[in-house]
Amino acid sequence: MESNQSGKAIGKRPGRDIIKITIFCVLAALLNILLNNFVMNFLRLPLFLDTVFTAAVAFSAGIIPGIAVAVLNWLGACIYYKEIQYYVFCSFAEVLIICAFKPSAPDVPNFASKERVTASYAALISKLFLLYILCAVTISVLGGIIDYLSQLFTKTHSLHSSVEDTFKPGLIMSNMPLLAVNIISRLPINIVDRFIVIFAGFFISRGLIKLLNNRRNCV
Repeated sequence: MESNQSGKAIGKRPGRDIIKITIFCVLAALLNILLNNFVMNFLRLPLFLDTVFTAAVAFSAGIIPGIAVAVLNWLGACIYYKEIQYYVFCSFAEVLIICAFKPSAPDVPNFASKERVTASYAALISKLFLLYILCAVTISVLGGIIDYLSQLFTKTHSLHSSVEDTFKPGLIMSNMPLLAVNIISRLPINIVDRFIVIFAGFFISRGLIKLLNNRRNCV
């Protein structure tokens, strides 16, 4: 739930805060698209980094702005691929998980001992690591279910090849159920790209919080 401090800050200048967050959401969606295209089409890396700035907004501004960025990304993907993209539910899940389990940045006094500073940042890294694992597993499962359902009821899966498709033939040859194939084939990619998304998103959010001029907790 949003802290009282955040609520007071919003109450002082709600119009300006809403405009500022709206601008951040639009910019975050654009940066997501640019970063993802740069990584996949220019660097040729098999990673999905289209939610780095969604995560940053979720960390810094909460659920509603995070969901708003995910929706803007979804609209861009639907226009680009000229078809409905159901994987937006993975982005929604990621935002909800971030807001439910996000750690706070260490509030360490300037006079704190080196041991206390080290322990504070070690705790932060540990919490981010657990959050990353939770996101990687959840998105693999949810994405696999969406892919499985699309194979049953639509032809969407056959229109575009994806990175995880390279893992599927071997799993299918092992007589693994199709649902399990769709889930497990996503794990190798998500283990890598969710690490980048969560850690990069958190540290980018530190800058966003300074720009917002108040600290927000998730609703």
